[in-house]
Parts: sequence; C-alpha cells; structure tokens
Amino acid sequence: MTAFTPTTADGEPLTSAATGGLVKSVVELDRVVIRLAGDSGDGMQLTGNRFTSETASFGNDLSTLPNFPAEIRAPTGTLPGVSSFQLHFADHDIMTPGDAPDVLVAMNPAALKANLIDLPGGGLLILDSDEFTPRNLAKVGYATNPIEDGSLEGWQTVSVPLTSMTTDALKESGLGKKEAERSKNMFTLGLLSWMYHRPTEGTIRFLERTFRRKPEIAAANIAAFRAGYNYGETTEAFAVSYEIKPAPMAPGRYRNISGNQALALGLVAAGQRSGLPIFLGAYPITPASDILHELSKHKSFNVRTFQAEDEIAGIGAALGASFGGALGITTTSGPGVALKAETIGLAVMTELPLVIVDVQRGGPSTGLPTKTEQSDLLQALFGRNGEAPVPVIAPRSPGDCFDAALEATRIALTYRTPVILLSDGYLANGAEPWAVPAIDDLPDLTGSVDFATEPNGKAADGEEGVFLPYLRDEETLARPWAIPGTAGMQHRIGGLEKADRTGNISYDPANHDFMTRTRQAKIDGIANSLAPTEVDDPDGNARVAVIGWGSTYGPIGAACRRIRRSGRAVAQVHLRHLNPMPNDLGEILRRYDRVVCPEMNLGQLAMLLRAKYLVDVESHTQVRGLPFRAAELAAVIQEVIDRTGTPETIGATANGELQ
Repeated sequence: MTAFTPTTADGEPLTSAATGGLVKSVVELDRVVIRLAGDSGDGMQLTGNRFTSETASFGNDLSTLPNFPAEIRAPTGTLPGVSSFQLHFADHDIMTPGDAPDVLVAMNPAALKANLIDLPGGGLLILDSDEFTPRNLAKVGYATNPIEDGSLEGWQTVSVPLTSMTTDALKESGLGKKEAERSKNMFTLGLLSWMYHRPTEGTIRFLERTFRRKPEIAAANIAAFRAGYNYGETTEAFAVSYEIKPAPMAPGRYRNISGNQALALGLVAAGQRSGLPIFLGAYPITPASDILHELSKHKSFNVRTFQAEDEIAGIGAALGASFGGALGITTTSGPGVALKAETIGLAVMTELPLVIVDVQRGGPSTGLPTKTEQSDLLQALFGRNGEAPVPVIAPRSPGDCFDAALEATRIALTYRTPVILLSDGYLANGAEPWAVPAIDDLPDLTGSVDFATEPNGKAADGEEGVFLPYLRDEETLARPWAIPGTAGMQHRIGGLEKADRTGNISYDPANHDFMTRTRQAKIDGIANSLAPTEVDDPDGNARVAVIGWGSTYGPIGAACRRIRRSGRAVAQVHLRHLNPMPNDLGEILRRYDRVVCPEMNLGQLAMLLRAKYLVDVESHTQVRGLPFRAAELAAVIQEVIDRTGTPETIGATANGELQ
C-alpha cells in the first residue's frame, strides 16, 4: 500500500469535514489489499462480494481471493471454520489478489489467529472486540486476550465493538438479539465503505432486492450498513479515510465477473454462435456447481440443464445430447473426471463433440474441495484406458474463462472430439472487471456445424449412394455428424473399434492400428489451427523464460513485472493449449538459456515439456491449496537469472545450444 497525503494549493493536507464538525484527512492510495476474516457464518463472502461490486462500479481494477472451509458449517469460533475474502483494488492494472493484506478485519479470535501471520508489520488491524471473550479465546488456544496483552503492538490495531454497535443500531427493529447480530457484517461493510469512499446505493438496492420478501430483514441490514458508515464518519478511532481513484481502462461496457460466471456465459455464447442448442448434464460438485446454477438461468438462449443422479449419468446424458445434434457439455471437478473417464473414452471412440469442464481442486480423492490446485493435467491428458487422445485447454484469468469456453467449443465441433477445459478453484471463485464483448466480435462457429444429410460414398462392393460415417474430412480428419432419424444416415456407434469409413465393428489388427493412429493424428492436427504463441519479452534480450498455464498467469505476470522494474530481463510464455501444444513452442523454449515452470502441482507441465522438447525446464511447485505469491515467484526468477550469468560465463546453455 503506497500512500501519500494529498495537499491543497497552499500545501496543506487535504481534509474532509464530517458530521458534527470532526475534520478528517483523506489519504490517496494507488492500491490496497483488504482481507475480511470471520466465522463461516459471519457472512464474509457476502460482505466481500458486495465490497467488490461497489469497487468494480467505482472503476478500480481489482482481483479477489475467496477462501472458505469445505464444511457447510464448521464448529463456531474454531480455526477450521474461518472464512476469508481478500480483495486487491487499484488505480492501475493489477494481476493478482495481492500477496498479503494491508488491512485485516478479524471478526473473532479464530480469524485473527488464522490470518495475522499474513499481515505485515504496521498493517491496519480491525477487530470485533465483542467476540474476544474468554470462551472464544480458549477455543483457539489464546491464554490471554491479544487486544490487551500487548502482542499486537506491531500493527495499527483498532478494536471496535462491532457486534454490540450493530445490535444497538437495530434495537428498534423488532429483531431478536441473535437476528440483529447477523447484520454485523453489514455494519462492517458500511465502515469499510466510508473508509475507502465506496458507493453505497448499489448495496442498498442489493439488500432491498435480496430480501424483498422479508422487508424487516432488508430494513435491518440497511440500517446496520448505514450505522457502520456513520460510525466511520463520526468516530475518532479512524482519523483518515482513503481514496483510490478509478483505473484507466479501454472504452467499453464492463461488469464484475467470476470465472464460473464467465465460463457459463462463454458456453451460452458458443451455443448462439454455433446455432446449436446447449445441453448441460452435470452432478453438483465444488467448485464447479456455480456453472450449473448460472446456465440454468439462460433457458431463453436454448440452454437445457440436467442435474443428474451422479457424474456418470451427467456425462452420459451430455454425450447422448451431442449424438442427437446438440452441444453436449458436462462440468465437474477432479473426482468427477475420474468417474467420467469411461464415457470420455466412449466420446473419443464415437468421435462426437463434447466439452468437459474440470474446475480443479486439491486432491487426491475428495481432497480439498474448496481449495485450488492444478493437479489434474496428467489426468486430463492420460486418464483413460487405451490410446484416447483428447484436446486440453486452460483459461488464465476469470474473464478469460469466457474465451476459453468458445475455443473449447470450436475445437469440439470442428474436430468432432471431446475437449477438456481445465479451470480451477482460484479462477472459478475469483473475480475481476470484464469488458462485455459485442456479439459480432465473437467467432462464428456455424462453419463447424455441418450435419450430414446425404450419402457421401460407395460401399466396398461398388454400391453407390451409401453413407460412410467414418469417411473423414481431409483437412481436419473429422468424421460426418449425422443426427439420428435423418433418412439414409443410419449408422452404428458404440465403444467397440470401428472399421475405417464404414464404422462397422472391426477386430482387424491392421484396422485398429490405423484407426488409433488416425485419432491421434486428428488431435495433433489441431495445432495447425493455432495462432503463433505469444511471448512477452519486451526488450527481446531475456535469457530466462517463465512458462505457465492456467491460473498461474497472474502471479507469474506480476513477478515478471517486478523483475523488469529492477532492470532485469525475463520473458513470459503462457499456454492456453496443453494438448496439442503449439507447433512453435519447442523453438521458442530453445531460445532461452533457462526455462522456469511454476505450477500448483508437483511439476506436471515441466515433465511434459522435458519429454517432448528435451528442454531442461526448472520446475517450481507448490500444493498448498492457495495461489502463488508474486514476491515468491520473483525471488525464484531472480535466483535463476543470477545463476544464468552473462553470455561470456556460459559455454553451453542449459538447453544444450552453444552461445
């Protein structure tokens, strides 16, 4: 948090006069990171989301990191029950939710204990003093009250009785004490809204809309929100408020969007641009369920959603929809992909378009349902029996999930193949401003849909006018897509091996070898349709490149910015297509003396790059359920640059080419 005190033309600090004549300073910041932490029942996610929405409407660039337990309701006041929401917003372009908070709001001792380690010394700490009772302190092992024992002297600590002030504000509302206490998150939101000059109208409209059938609850929350705002304006506990000006952005219409929302809207757009009905067959699973929820709102765009009884039924229904001429989609997370493996193989054999969305979470097994990870890459590539190649792509930011959905659909329709889209929990729940695109600017996918309606060949005995369901397009190797019921287009499909051209069941060894190699060649050929790989190497003189995929884009990009600001050169390469990889990737990697690959797994992409391109990729990994921190990656990259040395000190590069 870089701060300076704005001054008037006379050099005096800029101030504001609050109600009652109290004069407070306004400090202008270029960025700030706020973390709200409390019990999972304290409404921290709602509070964070409302603050984010108002920040987005104000025009700041922003990035968020929700972090909550897997349990629907963990024991109150305990460390496993702590839920937090971190928001980074700025007057300039940012790439991550921030490495560490500048401001920590802790609603109870558990939230303080779980999050204080991340608050740098001197940071602002706001505590709900009402919750620091002996009972709550004992739950998390505090022998003494940290508000009173001096252990928080290293931070700017402001102790506020948030709970009792909320109940006081609502004593005329008619609500009971417990009901009134539930509005303390709105009191806190009001206080933060005053501190950072956020708009308030949107939150009031949101509360009126959300509780329109319970007007007394709406009124109580609005009253608590206003009480928190007024408290900030009138109390002497906060002598300054902060202003972060809007960030410059390209002209356009923007909205705040999460990764799951963007992905769902991208699928809706894909249906509209392909002219196909959308069918989603899915079984609810964290953190993918929001896609099902969002898509179910868009029936008017020819979207049908089916909540199946299990993962296998979900993908089976989706593949059946594709067979029937729809765009079949299924969404899940890692454990669900394991269950869907057999049907993905069936989609490979039947060569039908299908989009499989895997919102990755920590594993194995049920693992860490609400935490992020990138550990499904090898599962996506190889997690099936037999040679069953499947294209795999990954978005790099919440907003990019929209474009990734369109690209997955393009590949699925053009090449008649299942496609796996690898999002993750960080992207799914994170949010950022997103420029709403014009429909005409989106790719036209109608050219990828060409249903077979007429015979396309002749039989082995010379009979003319027969339909050959496995007679392939010469360029894409895709087979015809014939909707059941089309006269003369009857054909067999199923999991048994198909004969070339006719699609009849075949056990011929030579045919199996040919079909296996052809299916692989079809997937490999997708690389010919990809644009040249973007390399972010501003000066063109970097000797170290950092390569990543998926949600590591933001932390890697922020780390590279830090390195460049220090005067050192580094290149960034970020992959959208993980199978097949771009044709030019090997040549790009061999340009650099050293290649570093940060991943939230144990080095899966690094292993693939080493095997495919014989490049000595240095792997940097973590599997903590949390995204990388930019400062940590910058230190790793800096160490590699220092180790690389100057051209004169290196006879042969790590990648085997002489200098």
